[in-house]
Amino acid sequence: MQTALTTVEIPPRSTHLYSVIWLHGLGADGHDFEGIVSELNLQAADNIQFIFPNAPIQPVTINGGMEMRSWYDIIELHQDGPVDLPGIEQSCQAIGKLIQREMDKGIASENILLAGFSQGGMIALHTGLCFPKRLAGILALSTYLPTLKQVAKTGSEANQSLPILMAHGILDAVIAIEVAKNAYHGLTGLGYSVQWHDYLMGHSVCVEELEHISAFINGIFKQA
Repeated sequence: MQTALTTVEIPPRSTHLYSVIWLHGLGADGHDFEGIVSELNLQAADNIQFIFPNAPIQPVTINGGMEMRSWYDIIELHQDGPVDLPGIEQSCQAIGKLIQREMDKGIASENILLAGFSQGGMIALHTGLCFPKRLAGILALSTYLPTLKQVAKTGSEANQSLPILMAHGILDAVIAIEVAKNAYHGLTGLGYSVQWHDYLMGHSVCVEELEHISAFINGIFKQA
């Protein structure tokens, strides 16, 4: 039986109306994006619970089998290389349990937003697009989607019109922007509404991107 994910959390200062589940990248942990929250200038900040789950520690092939926090094994970073589908599915199920946990607290699924960076962004995309109940939206930062074919088959009707923001650095040396754009074009080809932004940066986050993230979330979560 899969162990529940440990999390870093920022509770709402007022009534809990919304939840954001934000997934870190390979080798990082739940603290990685914790400091960004105060920089987002969110209108509904007092009503949002932020949840930053820790990926399980496991060997990563591309890093010589070294054990680190990882949402799935990365065998190759080529677009058409082998994909750890069982690992991806396991992480998606674990995030699905976190979504359910929020729903059990009384938060409507439509008020739960998924966000992720790099490997975490991939899991946010796959989980969100395949989740059976309508969610609030997906932030997919510096990421890609090696499971596009699977999403085409198993994507949920409830999230077909889900707001999605994809953001990427044109100088990204970890996940090439061409690979990210293939995911963007693939999703729009499937009928998804995806907002795309790119920036003069590498595999990171920049100030302009934070402004776009803020606008995206403020467009979905309204001040109480």
